[in-house]
Amino acid sequence: MPPSERQIRRIVIVGGGSAGWMAAAALSAAIGKGCAITVVESDEIGTVGVGEATIPPIKVFNRMVGIDESEFLKRTQGSFKLGIDFVDWAKTGQRYFHPFGPHGIQFDLAPLHQHWLRQRGQPGAAPLDDYSMAWAAARLGRFDKPSRDPQSLLSSFDYAYHFDATLYARLLREVSEGRGVVRVEGKISHAALRPGDGFLTKVCLTDGREIEGDLFIDCSGFRGLLIEETLHTGYEDWSHWLPCNRAMAVPCATVAEPTPYTRSTARAAGWQWRIPLQHRTGNGYVYSSEFISDDQAATVLLENLDGKALAEPRALRFTTGRRKRSWNRNVVALGLASGFMEPLESTSLHLVQSGISRLLALFPDRDFAPLVIEEYNRIAANECERIRDFLILHYKLTERSDAPLWRYCAAMAIPDTLQYKIDHFRRFGRLVTEGMELFGNASWLAVHIGQLNLPERHDPLLDLRADGAAMLAQQRQAIARAAQDMPTHAAYIRKHCAAA
Repeated sequence: MPPSERQIRRIVIVGGGSAGWMAAAALSAAIGKGCAITVVESDEIGTVGVGEATIPPIKVFNRMVGIDESEFLKRTQGSFKLGIDFVDWAKTGQRYFHPFGPHGIQFDLAPLHQHWLRQRGQPGAAPLDDYSMAWAAARLGRFDKPSRDPQSLLSSFDYAYHFDATLYARLLREVSEGRGVVRVEGKISHAALRPGDGFLTKVCLTDGREIEGDLFIDCSGFRGLLIEETLHTGYEDWSHWLPCNRAMAVPCATVAEPTPYTRSTARAAGWQWRIPLQHRTGNGYVYSSEFISDDQAATVLLENLDGKALAEPRALRFTTGRRKRSWNRNVVALGLASGFMEPLESTSLHLVQSGISRLLALFPDRDFAPLVIEEYNRIAANECERIRDFLILHYKLTERSDAPLWRYCAAMAIPDTLQYKIDHFRRFGRLVTEGMELFGNASWLAVHIGQLNLPERHDPLLDLRADGAAMLAQQRQAIARAAQDMPTHAAYIRKHCAAA
C-alpha cells in the first residue's frame, strides 16, 4: 500500500473536558488539513475538573497550540503559581515549600545544598527554604517573570498557573474549532470492533448515529469507555502505596488577594488543597475512605475554608494507578481514562500534555506498527512510575503518629526504586536518578528536606573544598532583597491579565 493510502485520515476523540480539548487543540495545530478530527462530547456528562493547579510545562503546551499567556489567564480567571506550600506533612506544626526552581545558584563544584548541609548545625543557620527565590517571593505574596540572565538570582525560579479547568476547556474548544475540529454532541452507546484483529472501526451513539475513525483518543474519564469497557486493557492498582481513594471538592469566596502558590495541608485522613483564582478559591479534601466517611470529610473541608462555600461539596471516587497499556490497538487513552495520580503535585494535566506529545512523536499510520505502540507504552509506564514514587515519598517520609493513615504510611513497604533514592539521600545527601524524570533534583531535594529525611552527613568531597558559608549568606540576603522589589501578585495580575 502506498504511504499516502496508509495515512491516518480520521481521528475521533471520545470525551471533551480538559483532556479532550487539549488533544484536539494540539492535534489540530500539528496536523494538516488531510486529517479530520472529531470530538464526541455530551453536555449531560459532567467533567471532573479537580485539577486547577499546574506545573511549568503547561506554558510550553499553550505556546504550542497558539494561546497567548495574558489572554489565557484572563479567559480562565487564572493566577500564577511559584510552587506548593506543604503544611503539617512531616509533623504537625511543620511546613516547607516545594518551589519551581532550584535553591539558589550553584557557586561551586559541589551542589549548593551540600554547603547548606555542612552549615545547618551552626548557630543561626537558615532553613533551606530561605535559599529559594520562588519561596522568598511566594511568602511575601509577590510575583514577576523570571530574568533571562542565568547569572541573576531572578533567573533561579519558574512558574505555572492556577485556573478554572472548565473555562480552559472552553478556550481550547474555541481554538480547536477555529482550526476545523468538529464537535458532535451525543452519548456513545458502544464501539464497534473489526473482526479478526479487534481494532475499533466506529463509535455508535445512542440516537443511532455512527462515527468512523482510524485513530481513537479515549478521554472519557475514569470510565475508560474505549480503553477499558471495550478493549478490557486492565488496570494496575497502586492504592497500597497511595491509599487515598476519595476527594471532596468545593469552591469558596475569595477573602484576600490570591497567593502565588498552592497550599497542601495534611489532615488526619488525607490532605486538603487550596488553589486561589481571580474570582474564587478552589478547595478539596483528598482522603482514604478507610479512615473517614464521606460525610465527615465534607464537614472537615467546610470547616477549613477561607471564605463562604459557593456550592455543596462534590464527591469523587478513584483508584490510584494506571492502565496496563495507555495505547491498545488503535486507541490511545489520555487523562483519567489512562489512570489517576492524586493531585498532590498537580500532575493531572501534565500527564495529558505528555501523552499528546508522545503521540505526536510516535504518530502512527494505519498499520499501527506494534513497535511504535510498545515504545509509547514503555515511556508512559516509566513516567507514571517515577511520578508515583515522588508522590509516595511525601507519605512515607512522615513522623506523624497521631492518626491511623499516617502510621500506615510510615510503616508501609515501598518500591525498591524509591527506597534506593531515600537511602542514598539519607547517607550523604546525594540525589540519584534513573534518567529523565518529570521532577528533577531540585524537587526531590525540597521534599527530602521538607519531610525531614535529613542526611547523616554532607558529601565527603566538601571536606576537601573551601567553606561556602559566606557565599550562602550572600545569596540568602540577595534573594530576600530581590523578592522585596517584586510587585505584588495581585498588582501583577491587575496590570497584565485581569479577567473582565
